[in-house]
Amino acid sequence: MIDDPVLLHDWHAVLPIRELDEKGVVGARLLGEDIVIWRAGDQVLAWQDLCLHRGTRLSLGEVQHGEQLMCPYHGWTYNAEGQCVYMPAHPEQTPSPRARVRQYHACVHFEFVWVCLGEPQLPLPPFPEWEDSSFRRILCGPYHFRAAGPRMVENFLDVAHFPFVHENILGVRERADIADYDVTTDEAGIRARDILIYQPNPDGSGEAKVVNYTYEVYRPLVAYFRKETLGPRFAILLMVTPQDPLSSLMWMWMVMNHSYDTPEEELRAFQDEIALQDLPIVESQRPEMLPLDLQSELHLRSDRTAIAYRRWLNELGLRYGTS
Repeated sequence: MIDDPVLLHDWHAVLPIRELDEKGVVGARLLGEDIVIWRAGDQVLAWQDLCLHRGTRLSLGEVQHGEQLMCPYHGWTYNAEGQCVYMPAHPEQTPSPRARVRQYHACVHFEFVWVCLGEPQLPLPPFPEWEDSSFRRILCGPYHFRAAGPRMVENFLDVAHFPFVHENILGVRERADIADYDVTTDEAGIRARDILIYQPNPDGSGEAKVVNYTYEVYRPLVAYFRKETLGPRFAILLMVTPQDPLSSLMWMWMVMNHSYDTPEEELRAFQDEIALQDLPIVESQRPEMLPLDLQSELHLRSDRTAIAYRRWLNELGLRYGTS
């Protein structure tokens, strides 16, 4: 497990709850730790993915009687508190109190399983459009990047790359200028507003428009944007799962109050294309870790959100994925 108090005591989106519902037991990786996620009755549990007997992955096991998890190797069976309660080779023997799996905090939020490996210090992040029934919800991802999580978030916040990496989709080179905009940082995170961007087809109407973007960063690896034209509104909640320093998953909840007749597969394919255009760019960045020393790279006024993000991470004391 990594030694970073900021992320250790933070909540992280790990997997959609529907995947757990389908499989019953799921293995995942978070901050260098293999974890198993399973249900004991109505509880969603996250444990170290390790049987105390011979080190087998419990994620290969199965749920017994709806409330116990059985290791696939020798059948050691654990209750919802992580205590081994049954050893088939010695059914008459009471398992040692030491035969208890390490447990982590887990909960369900925005139809996702969130896990904290330490002690949660802050509430789970918001998503303003989540409860509005006029918005469609489409989950996109996971997109696997061989990159540090903070690099991925900073790319999400960067609007100046739209006309080049996403040319003729999110921007055009002839209109690549970025006007001044406001950025504020407080105890809730970062907020950048009134970022105006020319886009050839921002809402599926086929009509080019200037779009108004608002970005918010809630936690080091959770960010949000919404873009608005006159009427239509589109928003994304970005959730990065930090598996290892240079291995991360990116998930996106995409919501919109328009395009109700467009098939979900088509809308997801659009976001897949955007993510796959970003992937080689982000994976190529050097240094691989996001530099928090503002003197180590050159910056422009259009980089204000990224500058605020780096300063904020530095103030938080984040070490994971940064240099």
